[in-house]
Amino acid sequence: MKYVLDVQYNGNENAVVACLGFENWEDEKALYAKQHFVEEIRPYVPGEFYQRELPCLLEALKDLDDIECIVVDGYVWLDEPTHKGLGLHLYEALEKKVPIIGVAKAKFGNTPKACELLRGESVKPLYITSKDMELEEAKEAIGSMHGKYRFPTLLKEVDSLARREFR
Repeated sequence: MKYVLDVQYNGNENAVVACLGFENWEDEKALYAKQHFVEEIRPYVPGEFYQRELPCLLEALKDLDDIECIVVDGYVWLDEPTHKGLGLHLYEALEKKVPIIGVAKAKFGNTPKACELLRGESVKPLYITSKDMELEEAKEAIGSMHGKYRFPTLLKEVDSLARREFR
């Protein structure tokens, strides 16, 4: 299965990581949904955000043995493929066995134009990066996800699932 993940924080102490699993990129509904409450998260350190978020993502994935691909909210790499983003840290933590796609809402630094993906009628792109999957294939996958707006349905849903705990 493919999984989308998102993490929300309650101040500097707790987080909720949400995970949705689905079979096909075009699926409207998830076949798997789970929230994990994570206590005692690491504090935010500028430039090292992955140290705060990575343990949460790993917690959500620890009991899954059918992972084909993971989509994270953010970048796999920054500026150029040599600067690690959250997705590349996750890829390495998973022993380089699972393709990772990063979907970011905002441009970071010198993100190449080739990473831009317009969905629906939006004039504002998403920024797609990937590891262990060609960029064009990753863009095609995210572009084919259900939803007629900028952000795919399952990515909106995983965000809502993570936020629900703190409302």
